[in-house]
Amino acid sequence: MVVVGGGVVGLGHAVEAVARGLTVTVVERDDRPLGASVRNFGHGCVTAQSDAAYAHAVASRKRWLRLARTAGFWAGETGTVVVARADDELDVLRSLAAERAGDGVTLLTGAETDARAGTAGARGGAYLAGDIRVDPREAVPSIARWLAEQPGVTFRWSTTVLGVEPGGVRTSRGDIAADQVVVCVGHDVDQLFPQLAADAGVRRCSLHMLRVAAPDGRLLDAVTAPAVLTGLSMLRYSALARQPAAARVRERLTSQRPELLDLEVNLMFTQHPGGDLLIGDTHAYGASVDPFAAEPVDQLILEETARLLGVASLRVQERWRGVYASAPGDFLVRHTAPGNTVVGVTTGIGMTTGLGLAAHVVDQLLAGRVPTADPS
Repeated sequence: MVVVGGGVVGLGHAVEAVARGLTVTVVERDDRPLGASVRNFGHGCVTAQSDAAYAHAVASRKRWLRLARTAGFWAGETGTVVVARADDELDVLRSLAAERAGDGVTLLTGAETDARAGTAGARGGAYLAGDIRVDPREAVPSIARWLAEQPGVTFRWSTTVLGVEPGGVRTSRGDIAADQVVVCVGHDVDQLFPQLAADAGVRRCSLHMLRVAAPDGRLLDAVTAPAVLTGLSMLRYSALARQPAAARVRERLTSQRPELLDLEVNLMFTQHPGGDLLIGDTHAYGASVDPFAAEPVDQLILEETARLLGVASLRVQERWRGVYASAPGDFLVRHTAPGNTVVGVTTGIGMTTGLGLAAHVVDQLLAGRVPTADPS
């Protein structure tokens, strides 16, 4: 198997292929993972998914924890705290807890929420026990290093794929033959398969993210601290967004804080093992990514996060633009030619679902089936 792309989805396919006895070559245009897989919160947001995404998220969770042990990186079964700051947000969480019948969703009081999340002024919340965290800048390169040490695995870093054909790929460093080629290049699928990308409605989603120093009053243990979501997150993650009260959350925010919805802000954060907070994020969609990052957007994220934490201000340590593939569905799995498959996560849940999706696709390929994203 040739895997095109060294992000989490591509590496997931390589891990599964090697485990099933295949030889694998991973081809990556950069000299190390630099894309969406290292520019995110490191949040395995399992519980807030639904349908196929939930099935792939559950499968991914197991693989993250196993890979953490074998490849030697940190993965924390920290869960997530969803902070409710309005009655309609509490109603969303109550509805989710009833739907899941207590399976991994525990309702919290305001005081319990603030104590667990390090926030201030919560009306209530919920603890999502099944969620996990990793440090993406450590975890993804660690998986690549571990894979490179396995028999039958070759990495071609700094190598551009020029074409994908039945029987292999053409690259900037020569042709590579393979029985199976799996293309996992995220938003850059339009560079190799422009018509497929156009037909699937693939666009680029760019976002603002920041790393800030944790406020002095936030004394949570960085490696056990949960991820933190808010009412804005309820509008983005499917298991929350489909609850009836989510419509009232959107209506209220449209009236009170339209600027947050205009930027499609998902106000959330995770705590880096070193102690800093990774905060964000915004969402803008298009065929390409605007290179210019407007400072007022970052200031809005900083102000909203400071308000959530109950502090006057936050000190920025680092800023970056993320980018990932976006399309109407959660996943893109297309058989393009004999032995050729394109696989991508087309919402911002690649870290959450990518490893499970990869396992599902590899199983289908080895069974001689045309792969799909449907786990049923």
